[in-house]
Amino acid sequence: MSPNIRNKRTDPTSLSQGEFGAVGLGRILDLLDGHGVKATFFTPGFSVDTFSDLVKEIHMKGHEIGHHGYMHEMPSELNLREEIAVLRKGNRAIKNITGVNPKGYRAPAWSPSKNTMDLIIREGFLYDSSLMAHDYLPYSVRTGDRVSSSGPMRFGKDSKLIELPVSWSLDDYPHFEVSQFSSGLKAASSVLENWKSDFDYMYEHVPGGLFSICFHPQVSGRGHRMVVMVKLLSHILDKQDVWFSRMADVAQACTRKSV
Repeated sequence: MSPNIRNKRTDPTSLSQGEFGAVGLGRILDLLDGHGVKATFFTPGFSVDTFSDLVKEIHMKGHEIGHHGYMHEMPSELNLREEIAVLRKGNRAIKNITGVNPKGYRAPAWSPSKNTMDLIIREGFLYDSSLMAHDYLPYSVRTGDRVSSSGPMRFGKDSKLIELPVSWSLDDYPHFEVSQFSSGLKAASSVLENWKSDFDYMYEHVPGGLFSICFHPQVSGRGHRMVVMVKLLSHILDKQDVWFSRMADVAQACTRKSV
């Protein structure tokens, strides 16, 4: 739903790729509405400011708007002052739409810096969704880890920040889009089988697990990929005792359980 800020491209074709996200978003919102499913949309502040009417629609439909940088800047490439500025600029953009600061943060390209977790704790975020230390279970984010080639890793202390873990394999972008990181353009049917199997393993072996999958409107909003979303949603809905929720609600539940 934004210019192709992922790759810092501003040529007309790249801009139009991002703009297609507005088309895909409508299809995704219709699908979610049809099943009464609420979701979380991690949205760069630039996209919030540029497509404010669409983001207002997302919010008015009861979905969550999460922080995702401003221009999709990778925190790992920013200095401390730059990262603080981006974090607060993204907060302002979202608050202008929702009236409150976002509760959730997802680092662009899932690439937080060594400072990111301390910063988002300081800014009052409830949860992060950028790390990969588990596939299905939320956990407390550690701060103060120390890594050195001279010896074993020294683990820091658990914080009150909840991690809702992610995975590249559950992200549509590397499967479907050509980038410097992947060849993309996979057959939608094969990706669907991967995702269904991943969910089925969790359902059978990890009671109470979290299946966190990432769809970009400009990626999965295309026709044959929307078919994948429909089939995956139907597959999950066929199971008993499945809870669809915004990620902030999951994090709140984890807090009550003292993860």
